[in-house]
Amino acid sequence: MQRRAYGPVAVLAAALLAGTAGCSGSSGDDGADDSKHGGPATSTQAVEPGKYRSLPEPCGAVGDGTLRALLPGVQQLEESEREEAYAGQPAITYDTDRRVGCRWTSESPEGTRHLDIDFERVVSYDPALSDEDRAQELYDQQAAAADIPAPVEEQPEEEQPGSGEPSASASESRAEAEGKAGGGEAADGSGAGSGTEPKGGSGTGSTDRTEGAGGADDAKPEKTGGSPSPEATADPDTAPRPLDELGDVAYIDDQLVTADSGVHRDITIVFRTSNVLVTIAYDQWSTRHSDIPGSEDLQSRAQRLALELSGRFDE
Repeated sequence: MQRRAYGPVAVLAAALLAGTAGCSGSSGDDGADDSKHGGPATSTQAVEPGKYRSLPEPCGAVGDGTLRALLPGVQQLEESEREEAYAGQPAITYDTDRRVGCRWTSESPEGTRHLDIDFERVVSYDPALSDEDRAQELYDQQAAAADIPAPVEEQPEEEQPGSGEPSASASESRAEAEGKAGGGEAADGSGAGSGTEPKGGSGTGSTDRTEGAGGADDAKPEKTGGSPSPEATADPDTAPRPLDELGDVAYIDDQLVTADSGVHRDITIVFRTSNVLVTIAYDQWSTRHSDIPGSEDLQSRAQRLALELSGRFDE
């Protein structure tokens, strides 16, 4: 009787052990599944959307006083014409939540002036790239296309103003010493090479940078349709450059263009505030080549407008 009773007890014990093992195995599988589901969720967190979801009405974004300063010829018009001129002409866009603009024109004895403003709200369709970072990429592309130098704090040490002069003179001294030491080589034509190397420094890299800069200057007349004057960049205070205390990043470009139809100076300011890019294009035309529009005055007026528009996004 005890042997028959032992059998069921042993079977029951074995079954319980098997069940326990099965439960342990299934719980381990569930844990693995949970970790698999949890892994991607933590690694693909969506970036936050841009700060701005809409744009200001462009034609109403510029104050009356600013418009009077930018468009002096409008004051000479009749009241009805003056109001129409100050109202501006809205730009045609397909999505006013993404991009808007406005244009004004003024004619006076000093010449014709045009003012264009453009607001672009940037949206990134890359889940790993924020709207603000995408806006910065677009800003960098525009600054590079305009040949805007990097801010001094971002320039490599050897490219900062004044830092390259000692090395250039040192290279020149070495070149002269080598020319004197190897007098026979000049007959082979190597003297011409030693005459050009000191300006760009020694090495292939310096030659490439010099050629690249020349190519960029040669391309500017094609972009503007005229002949940019060297006077446009002669003064470092009015040369194309980054601007401080305007949005997150900003730059100003100044081009004096001489064409058959006349001479005109084009001022362009671009700045980024979060995920919005703001572009200001302000120019003055003169039909007489002797009447050259002043750079400092036009830049000052354009920068005043830029500060005003930047404040619109802080409201």
